[in-house]
Amino acid sequence: METYDPQAIEAKWQRVWEDERAFYTDDPEPGEEREKFYMLEMLPYPSGDLHMGHVLNYTLGDVLTHFRRRHGLRVLRPMGWDSFGLPAENAAIREGGHPRQITDRNIANIERQMHRLGWAIDWDRVIAAHDPAYYRWTQSLFLRFFEKGLAYRKEAPVNWCPNDQTVLANEQVINGRCERCGAVVEARKMEQWFFRITAYADALLEDHKLLDWPERTITIQRNWIGRSEGAELLFRIEDLDIDAAVFTTRADTVFGATFFVLAPEHPLVDTMIERSPHGDEIRDYVRIAMARRGEERAAAEEKTGVFTGLTATNPATGEEIPVWVADYVLMEYGTGAIMAVPGHDERDREFAERFGLEVRQVVDEERGVLIDSGDFSERPVDEAKRAVVGWLASLGRGRPAVSFRLRDWGFSRQRYWGCPIPIVYCGSCGIVPVPDDQLPVLLPEVEDYRPKGKPPLASNEEWLNVPCPSCGGPGLREADTMDTFVDSSWYFLRYCDPRNDDAPFSRELVDFWMPVDQYVGGIDHATGHLLYSRFWVKVLNELGLVGFREPFARLFHQGWVRQGGTKMSKSRGNVTAPDQLADMYGADAVRLYILFVGPADQDMDWTEEGVEGIARFLRRLWRIVHEAAASGDSAAEGPLARKAHETIAKVTDDIGRRFVFNTPIAAVMELVNELGRDPSAAGARFAAETAVSLIQPYAPHVAEELWSALGHERLWEQDWPVADESQLVRRTFELVIQVNGRVRDRVEASVGESEAELVERAMASPRVQAHVDGKQVRQTIVVPDRLVNLVV
Repeated sequence: METYDPQAIEAKWQRVWEDERAFYTDDPEPGEEREKFYMLEMLPYPSGDLHMGHVLNYTLGDVLTHFRRRHGLRVLRPMGWDSFGLPAENAAIREGGHPRQITDRNIANIERQMHRLGWAIDWDRVIAAHDPAYYRWTQSLFLRFFEKGLAYRKEAPVNWCPNDQTVLANEQVINGRCERCGAVVEARKMEQWFFRITAYADALLEDHKLLDWPERTITIQRNWIGRSEGAELLFRIEDLDIDAAVFTTRADTVFGATFFVLAPEHPLVDTMIERSPHGDEIRDYVRIAMARRGEERAAAEEKTGVFTGLTATNPATGEEIPVWVADYVLMEYGTGAIMAVPGHDERDREFAERFGLEVRQVVDEERGVLIDSGDFSERPVDEAKRAVVGWLASLGRGRPAVSFRLRDWGFSRQRYWGCPIPIVYCGSCGIVPVPDDQLPVLLPEVEDYRPKGKPPLASNEEWLNVPCPSCGGPGLREADTMDTFVDSSWYFLRYCDPRNDDAPFSRELVDFWMPVDQYVGGIDHATGHLLYSRFWVKVLNELGLVGFREPFARLFHQGWVRQGGTKMSKSRGNVTAPDQLADMYGADAVRLYILFVGPADQDMDWTEEGVEGIARFLRRLWRIVHEAAASGDSAAEGPLARKAHETIAKVTDDIGRRFVFNTPIAAVMELVNELGRDPSAAGARFAAETAVSLIQPYAPHVAEELWSALGHERLWEQDWPVADESQLVRRTFELVIQVNGRVRDRVEASVGESEAELVERAMASPRVQAHVDGKQVRQTIVVPDRLVNLVV
C-alpha cells in the first residue's frame, strides 16, 4: 500500500479535472428538460490573498456543487472578481502601486489559490469588474436606468469619508463610521448621482414572499426600507411663500403642534439663511450640526437648535408657530421636517423644555380620545386620525401618505478606480448620455490616482474635454466613477453569457439559469448588495431584459471565521492564508476542517491544530479503505452494510434538506470507525465505497484516488448513493433499564417486543436483580423500543 501523499494526489487530480474540463458547464440544448442548479457565492474583492473566511464560503459552495451534480442536475458554478472600487484601490494605495497592476496581480494569485484547493469552478466564465468587456455593459445598463428616469443627478446631503475622500451610501455607514476604514463620517452637500431605488420600495417589500431567505435577513431589509402609513400635512411659511410638508403617523395630534422643526440638511434651510434676519446664526449652527453623526444627534441628551425668526401656520388651528432648525431631526426620516407636538412626543418635549416652548395636551391617553381639538374632541384616536386627514385634505392642506426610511442610492464616487459614468455635460444641452456605440468610456490613466477630495479623473484634461454627443459643442465628461456595488448588482447575469459581444446577456440564457438557486454570502450585505441587486433585477424585468423579478431564490449566510477573537479580514490584517496549510496537510484536510469545526452558519474560532486532527483522519481513511479493497469482499449486507446505508441516509438528508455541513463529516467518521474494527468483514468493501463516495464533495482529491484503488473511475460523475430503505429498518435496539429512574443496565432487545416481554427482559438482568432483590416492584413504566423503569 502506498503512503498517503496529499500534495502529489491533489496535483494529479487537479490536472485530470482541468484536462477533462470536468466542472465546465455547457449551455442548455434547445428544449432541454434537465433540471438546472445555479450555485453562487458572493464574488471576492481582489484586495489581497484568500483567507480562511473565503475557504469556508467557497468550500461550502463546492460541497453543494458536487452534491447537485451527482444528483443529475446541470450545475452552473462560476467565479469572478469584484475588482473595481474602494477595497481594491485602498489595497493599491497601501502598497504604493497602481490599482490595475495590484488588482491584476491579486487576481492571478487568488485564482492560483482557488485551483490549489480544488474547487469545482467553470473557469471559462470568469469576469472582472475592471475589464472593459464587462464595464462596457455596466455603462450600457446605467444608460437604460437613465432613460427610464431612475438615474439622476442632484445636490443633496451626503455621507463623506474624510479618510477615503469620497461619498458613501447610507448602507456603507455603520454606526456613523465608514464600513471600510472606520473613520467618522461627515455630512456634506454635494452634486451626486443617485439611483431611484425608492420607486421600488413597495415592490422590494412585497416580493419578499418569493424568497427562501433567512427571516432575520428579510427583517433587516424590511426595517431598512421602513414603510410607514400616515399622512402628509402642509404648513405654510408666509415669509418664504412656500408650503413645507411633514410626514406623520399621528395626524390626530396636529392640534397640539406648537412649533415646527427642520433638519439642518433640509433644502429650505439655505433659503432661510439668505432671507432670515438670523441667517448668520443659522449658518453657523448648520455647519456644526452637519459635522455630527445622525445617530449621535438623535440620541443626544441635551437638545440643540436655532430659531429662524420665521413662523409657520398650523393647518388645523390656524395659529402661527415658530420655525426652528434642530439637529435631532434627520433628513433620512420622513420629509426632514416635523410638526413638533411636545405634549405627546418625548424628544419634542425635551426640546420645548430646553427653549421654553409651549407644551399642549390634545389626547386623553387614559380614555384614548382627543381633547381640545375643535370638532374632533372626544373622538377615539384611530377614528380621529382618519377624520383629521380627510378634513385637511378637503382644505388642500393634507393627504394620506406612505413614507419610507429608505433613501435613493447615491452611487457616484470621487475616486479613480471605478467604472466611468457615461455622461457628458454641455453648456447648451445639459446632461447628455454617451451613445451606446461609443461605449465603453474607458478609464484613462492619471498622474496621481490618490483621493484628494475631488475626482482624480478631472486632472486628465485630454480625457475630460470632449465634444458634446448631441450638438458637437464643447463638453466635459463626468469625472466621478461608480460605486463598486453597481458592478455587483448584475454580475450574476453576465455569468450566464459571459462572452456576449452584442448585449450584456442573452434573455434566453439568463431566463434558463436564473434565478440563482443557492446564494452564499455574509449577512453584512443585507442592506447593500442584496438590496441593490434585487432593485436592479426588478428594473431589468420591467425593461424586458429578464423574465424574473428576484435574483436569488435561496440565501445562506455563513458565519465569520475568527482568529484571536476577531473576524478574519484583509483590511484588519489578521488573516490565515490557506496555501501554507495546504502545503503542510493537503487541501482536502483544510477543506474538511473548515466545515467540520462547527455549523457553517455560526461564527467559529480558527485553530491550526484542528487541521492536524483532520489530516490524521484522512491518513486513517486511506489505510482502512486500502485494507478493505484488498479483502475482495463485495457483499452489500451485514452490520457494516446497514451502517453504510444509515450513513447515506443521514449525509443526504443533512446536506440536501437540513443544509447542515459538519454533521455529515462526523457521520462518515463513524462509518470509518466501524469499518476500521474489521476491514475484512462482510460488507467491508461496500462500506469503504460508501465512505469514499460520501466524503467526495468535501475531500475530492483523496476520494478520487481511493475510488481508483477500489477499482472504479471518475467518482465526480457517479450518481449520488441511495440508501436502501429495507436496510434502515432497525431489527434490534438498546433497551435502557432503570430502577427508580437511575440507569442500571442496557441490553439488546428486538424491535416490537410487547411491554410484558420488555419487563420480563429487564427483570432477568443480573444488574437489575441486585437492585430489586427483596423489594416490591410497585410500578413499571415502559417506553416501547426504548426504556423500562422499575419503581421499587
